[in-house]
Amino acid sequence: MQKLIRIGTRASLLALTQSTWIKGLIEARYPETTVELVKIITKGDKILDVPLAKVGGKGLFVKEIEEALLVSEVDIAVHSMKDVPAEMPEGLHIGIITKRENPFDAFISNKCATCRELPQGATVGTSSLRRKSQLARIRPDLVIEDLRGNLDTRLRKLDEGRYDAIILAAAGLNRLSLSERAKSFFTEEEMLPAVAQGAVGIELRQADAELLAGLMFMDHQETSLAVRAERGFLHRLQGGCQVPIAGFARLVDAKLQMTGLVASVTGNRMVRLELSGDTTDPEGLGVRLAEKLLAEGGGEILAEVYGHTIE
Repeated sequence: MQKLIRIGTRASLLALTQSTWIKGLIEARYPETTVELVKIITKGDKILDVPLAKVGGKGLFVKEIEEALLVSEVDIAVHSMKDVPAEMPEGLHIGIITKRENPFDAFISNKCATCRELPQGATVGTSSLRRKSQLARIRPDLVIEDLRGNLDTRLRKLDEGRYDAIILAAAGLNRLSLSERAKSFFTEEEMLPAVAQGAVGIELRQADAELLAGLMFMDHQETSLAVRAERGFLHRLQGGCQVPIAGFARLVDAKLQMTGLVASVTGNRMVRLELSGDTTDPEGLGVRLAEKLLAEGGGEILAEVYGHTIE
């Protein structure tokens, strides 16, 4: 193993926690190797007063880190996989996906235990269109307001009384040892997660085969299969932050089982379908589910959002 590995990471508390965890795993495996964290500010970190859906573009939290990889300023990048666009820059790839944390969404409130207990017209904070559309189906009376910022910032805004409740990924809370803040968790039926939610991936240059081989001990096959299916689904739908798309795959009896969803922003129209297949072609399973969803009404919803038909 090389003597120095530089990890490109966002500077948020959650990103640094995840990258420090990966750093620890590498150092424990290779005591002679020094691992450094290189903090990189991304476009998504700079724009905190605008909902991501309105910022536009893909890769808002990874582009600058990928640029550092391409010019060899860092050796690997550690990402929350839900932030990584389905299309990768030439010369880079996600070589390793670690074991998935809780993939579901957490309900956090200082007043109620579940979203169904919130009073009529209560205010819930989230900037995720995926969460907004599914929450609107459960409780159309709620006022759903935008909430940006790092995880600790969002919790502070809740504690200041700006919201009656907020929705966050359970994985982030767990990784920051804040799981006690979750009052309850949404089920898969109530709120399907974002593609690759809860999974951490390691991106590196395709040419660095020796480095990849040395770090493969961190790869978790079951998570990798599921995330590859989900990303195949996202890629076929040309998905980004501008549309409510959700996808979740898991291994059941040695088969991959995946559920996908496309919704209008208001949640008044929603197409949700399931598909299962073998593990030999996870991306293909995701693509087939996307095709099925497009044919059964999802295409019309996406055409309205994108302003063009998906071919």
